Parts: sequence; structure tokens; C-alpha cells
Amino acid sequence: MKPVHEIKRDVVRICRNVDQRQYVGGRDGNLSVRVSDSAIVVTPAGMRKGDVEATDLVIVDREGKRLEGRRNASSELGMHLRIYDLREDVRAIVHAHPPVATGFAAAGIEMSECVLPEVIVGLGRVPLARYAAPGTPELSASLDPVIADHDAWLLENHGAVTVGTDIDDAYQRMETVEHAARILLVARLLGGPNPLSPSSVAELVAARPRYGVREDLAACVLGEKDPLVAEIVRRVRARVDRPGGPAEPSGGDH
Repeated sequence: MKPVHEIKRDVVRICRNVDQRQYVGGRDGNLSVRVSDSAIVVTPAGMRKGDVEATDLVIVDREGKRLEGRRNASSELGMHLRIYDLREDVRAIVHAHPPVATGFAAAGIEMSECVLPEVIVGLGRVPLARYAAPGTPELSASLDPVIADHDAWLLENHGAVTVGTDIDDAYQRMETVEHAARILLVARLLGGPNPLSPSSVAELVAARPRYGVREDLAACVLGEKDPLVAEIVRRVRARVDRPGGPAEPSGGDH
């Protein structure tokens, strides 16, 4: 494992990335790294991520007690501690509010379609954890159903969380979540995503060991295109294809 001062430097670098890519706004978001079996480096409360320096970072024990640092730890430290308690393999956590992925979370839509090969291999299903107020024990508890089998998840009406073997790994997964969300949003606007076949999905899942991805990640969900979006697009296209024609009656099918 890297020395603590190098880990702090990495956390500051990722804080800059999160800020520059607008994955957070204002004082939002929090990051942490497990530096030993009994100590965790975490970002401070009340600071814009782009302004965080190594001297602002806080070291706490597994109970959340401050061991080093002049600032208070993030108010969502409890969520990080819960993840570390349930996943001994996790060494780093990124919590952010990337706009499109958070839009899915605000709409109550998980990212589960079997559409993008990179997501199927590297993340599988990105589930939706039920809403709980930020910084509360209820938020930590709401993650229990999703922590074990996923490396990324959405927080209902809140944001996204990714975990990894180090802070770069966790951050790269956040990038993947947001990039995938942007693509899925466009696909939905164009009539609904085109899911891969079950055989193609099985082939991709089987390839996980070649990419160093754990084989037991929850798989994406095979299913049809979003029927509501498809119907909306059908109606819009029907109007566009009949320029000057009569509008559909308001009492049409529902």
C-alpha cells in the first residue's frame, strides 16, 4: 500500500477531477480511502472539492473518531464506514452528484439495461438505493441491499456512489456511470435502448476475469425497450411525418 502522504495527494487530485468535470456543485460530494485496517482518510465537511488540499483531509478510525486533521470529517462519513464494514475488498469510495446519473436517480430509474459492453463487463447492474436523508444512519442502512453485489449504485433523489481498490479505480467507475447515463438518456430519447441478446451478455460476463473484474457482480437486466418512451416517440414521429395534417385528437388512446 502507498504511504499516507501519497494517498492524500491522490485524493486531492481526484477532488480536482470531480470538481472540474462538474460531478459536484458547491460543497457536495465526499471521497475516502482506507489507509490501513484501522484508519481511513476522508474529505472534510463544508469544503468545495476543488479547494481541498492535503492538509484539509481528515484521518478517522473505523468508528469515525478523528485521529488526525484540523477539520471535521464529511457529514456522510457514516455511509463510508458502512461500506467499509460490509466490503473488506473496498479500499476507496467516491460519492458525487454527476448530473445525468443523478437525473436517473431523481427520476427513480436504475441503470440496469444490457446495452453497453463496457458497463456489462465492468459494472453490471447499477441499482437504485432507496431514499434516505443525507448524513443520517438511515442513509447508511439504505445501502445494505446493494453493497455486496455492486461496485456502483445510485442514491434515490441524491447522487451516485462508486467503490474500488484505490481512489483512481473508484473514480474511473464514477466516470463510467456518468458516461453510460448520458448514452442511455439519448437512447431513451431516440426510442429506447437496443439491448444486447442474452448470448452476447453471457459472453461479456464470461470475459470479466480477463479484465480483472469480479465475476459475481450483479448482472444487467435483460428486457424490452421502455414502452412509455417508445409510445411517445411513435406519436411525435407520426406528427412530424404528416406536416400540415390534422393533429391527433386529444381523446386518443392512453
